[in-house]
Amino acid sequence: MVTRRNPGGPPTVAPGMGWYEQELGWPVTGTVPPGLVTGVRFDVLDAPAEAGFAMLGRFSRPGLLGPVALEGHRIRLLVAAGSAEELPGLLEWLEWAGLGLDLAALGAGQAMRAPAHPDWGRREAAYDRSAPVWLRPPRPGLDVESTVPALRLGGGAGQSDGAGAPIGLPALVAALATACHRIALRTRSQDQPWAFSYASRMVAGTRPRSLTS
Repeated sequence: MVTRRNPGGPPTVAPGMGWYEQELGWPVTGTVPPGLVTGVRFDVLDAPAEAGFAMLGRFSRPGLLGPVALEGHRIRLLVAAGSAEELPGLLEWLEWAGLGLDLAALGAGQAMRAPAHPDWGRREAAYDRSAPVWLRPPRPGLDVESTVPALRLGGGAGQSDGAGAPIGLPALVAALATACHRIALRTRSQDQPWAFSYASRMVAGTRPRSLTS
């Protein structure tokens, strides 16, 4: 049983932890706050929330993605165990390597902070605004392995009812990497608003050749 401490009061049981262990069979850390152990039943992709919501809009049909959680400004997507080790090579294969994308993975020997039970998410968030919540909670009665993206080229994305296998890990990583890159480009342009503008190039004397002849 996992506990947490209330400021100025005795430890209290963290709600929903028994649900993970007893109903879902997910290993839970004994830390405070409690965490879900990664690298055993699943790994986790970690990305900016903005990129995650863009990706969720693209794969909106039920069954295409596994469980998804939100923690502050980060989104956590459950993927097949072993995916964390595959991420660097997959980004290189997709030609996204070396761009400094804000995209990471949690795998063996790590953990993600455990969201509260879906029915208690709002109460937990009211207690702690940084507490993670489920955007797409796990489905009891289903093995997590059958509901999360894995390293395959095909998946359920082509099925009209969304009832098949989830999308492949390559498609998910490609969508997340694209969204992360767009955020990075927009951030850079806001930091240097005149860097690529025609007006700034005129001032600097670096107009395109076709416009200076």
